[in-house]
Amino acid sequence: MADFISAQKPTTRALLVGVQTPDMKPGEGAELLTELIELVENLGIVISRSTLVTLRDRQQPKFLIGSGKAAELIALAKEDGADVIVLDEELTPAQQRNWEEESGLAVIDRQEVILEIFADRAQTREAVLQVALARMEYSLPRLTRAWSHLSRQRGKGSMGGEGETQLEQDRRLVRNRITKLKSELATVISQRATQRAKRQRTPVPGAAIVGYTNSGKSTLLNKLTGAHVLAADKLFATLDPTTRQLALPDGRTLLLTDTVGFIRRLPHRLVEAFKATLEEVVVADFLIHLLDAANPNVDEHHATTLAVLTELGAADRPTLTVFNKIDLLDAPHLARLRAQHPGALFVSVHKGTGLDLLLRHCEELATDDTEAADLLIPHSRYDLVAKLHSVGFVRKQESIDEGVRVTGRFRRKFAALYAPFIFHPPAPAPSKPAKKIQRKTR
Repeated sequence: MADFISAQKPTTRALLVGVQTPDMKPGEGAELLTELIELVENLGIVISRSTLVTLRDRQQPKFLIGSGKAAELIALAKEDGADVIVLDEELTPAQQRNWEEESGLAVIDRQEVILEIFADRAQTREAVLQVALARMEYSLPRLTRAWSHLSRQRGKGSMGGEGETQLEQDRRLVRNRITKLKSELATVISQRATQRAKRQRTPVPGAAIVGYTNSGKSTLLNKLTGAHVLAADKLFATLDPTTRQLALPDGRTLLLTDTVGFIRRLPHRLVEAFKATLEEVVVADFLIHLLDAANPNVDEHHATTLAVLTELGAADRPTLTVFNKIDLLDAPHLARLRAQHPGALFVSVHKGTGLDLLLRHCEELATDDTEAADLLIPHSRYDLVAKLHSVGFVRKQESIDEGVRVTGRFRRKFAALYAPFIFHPPAPAPSKPAKKIQRKTR
């Protein structure tokens, strides 16, 4: 990966190039360029200028854009004293080499920027391994960039020239590193699967907060659970899934998980690398899809999240759509969103507006797998009483002459366990008809 991307090098300057292709809707290229600006700024890089290029025809194989336009952009970058040119479109390894050979500057694409942000944010061992694997797989076909100063001419022997030999050694090292990372990651994934299996054996339902990056997911988790998860106003502040217990209004517990935020053009290798992390979404009982209602691109963010959920195989999960930051909206904008999404909830996590309604909906979704039951367990079956606490939520338990009276909600899949003990109140005894008093007649 490029060494120039570092928060420790604040003097790094970049020229950003957005691309409007014929298959994009009008203005989409400019929106994506605005997003790229925020991504690059998150790396501590100074942006000398940003510009949008419109492609009238198909992409050019050498530079992605026309050679004349590429030369013009390179001249602008050198005029600004930029160290790097960042293109918003994905570059092939050959295009990247062509740009760097022509300009003498580092040239990267949106994928590399996102990979570097993920590398900067990763905290846990799993996230570090996942990002390292994604970066290695991205770098492998681009290793020639690192050895551009070495000889490319083949020698007379079978070993070839100096540069070629070094390049092959480097490729072998990277391939070995990828194999080792996959092995380590498989171990971590296995450990996570074991932990998840233990959680699923308990009667506690789980929900995952999903949504576009920087929509307020970590803030929602903190607000509902009292946790202290990092909630910063920056992209990809959270990479590692964080699970906390949430006490529902009816007294039950819900496991609430904060997940990595999605983004348009999220590199596919990151989706694959983060499969284990995002599996929390797949196994959740339901999802809370959080959206930043104040963002002008909220419709695109909504579509992007749904697309990623489909790719993960989680599109069929029960989903509660929640629009956040309504305190920043004017009335017409809010009315439009309500009309477009009639089943959604509208909240302000920061001010706490609408969170009581959100909790009630969570309560309803968390009961889909359970049913209420009133049970009478014989005194000889205290083992069953203990079991009921592990397969459901006991609201009330009292010992009476006939046995132990247990009232609560229990998972339907354990119905065979408790169904024989459902309490049926004795029918009231029929009242005897009053005897008619016959008066004696004289």
